[in-house]
Amino acid sequence: MKAFLGMGLLGSNFVKAMLRKGDQVQVWNRTAAKAKALETDGATAFDDVVDAVRGVDYIHLTLKDDDTVNQVLELASTGFKTGVIIIDHTTTSVNGAIERTAYWKDKGFTYLHAPVFMGPPNALESTGNMLVSGDQEVIKTVQDELSKMTGKLLNFGSEEGRAAAIKLSGNHFLISLTAGLSDTLALAKSLGVPTTDISDLFAVWNPGAGVPARLNKILTGDFGKPSWELDMARKDAGLMISAAQEKGVKLNVLPAVAAEMDQWIENGHGSDDWSVIAKNNI
Repeated sequence: MKAFLGMGLLGSNFVKAMLRKGDQVQVWNRTAAKAKALETDGATAFDDVVDAVRGVDYIHLTLKDDDTVNQVLELASTGFKTGVIIIDHTTTSVNGAIERTAYWKDKGFTYLHAPVFMGPPNALESTGNMLVSGDQEVIKTVQDELSKMTGKLLNFGSEEGRAAAIKLSGNHFLISLTAGLSDTLALAKSLGVPTTDISDLFAVWNPGAGVPARLNKILTGDFGKPSWELDMARKDAGLMISAAQEKGVKLNVLPAVAAEMDQWIENGHGSDDWSVIAKNNI
């Protein structure tokens, strides 16, 4: 028997997938209607979170943030049975994940942070990636349970909070990627390039495929054999910024990157590969 707390898009689809696999799932959400809606799929909805967790072996959560997780678990705790395992898929702070692991262990319960790189379709289809770290004996205990929920379960070792840190790092990249696409569309707009042409370009040219190689190049720390000199990259950035300014179009990301390039050029790295701007972060 399982409980699932937090019936947003991700949590609801996790529950639907569990039900399709034949699991019995008790559900709860602060907005009760969201939990009730899953009764047509076979879930048992509760208005009281204590009732929702009573008698279950696993409690899964997808909530908003650290404070919400802490509040909900504290409210629910009088319904915890001995030996229950709490599995939290919420994106939280690193310290929050570490503190909750210790807090619930002191109270005699197992808490494991297992954030995901999964959208609602992944949750429904059991694809995507789930991250774990911490007590390896605990992870071994829940490995089968978690593997059924995702395409790949990634174990990042025994350090508490490491999964939370990697989740935040990955989300940073996703935010940066979207912000970069926004700037790209803004620049194209200033140059009179239709969005269909940009779409056609990325349908053929996939710069994302080069991310592993770019990362590996940075991690070597060898910037002396440039494929694109920093001076030349900064020249191009200047052309882009000027084109946008002429049309009154705002770029959000590129000006900050250009300022960082200027610092590295001033420090004598203009002839290095432009990825030298990441040197201090490795």
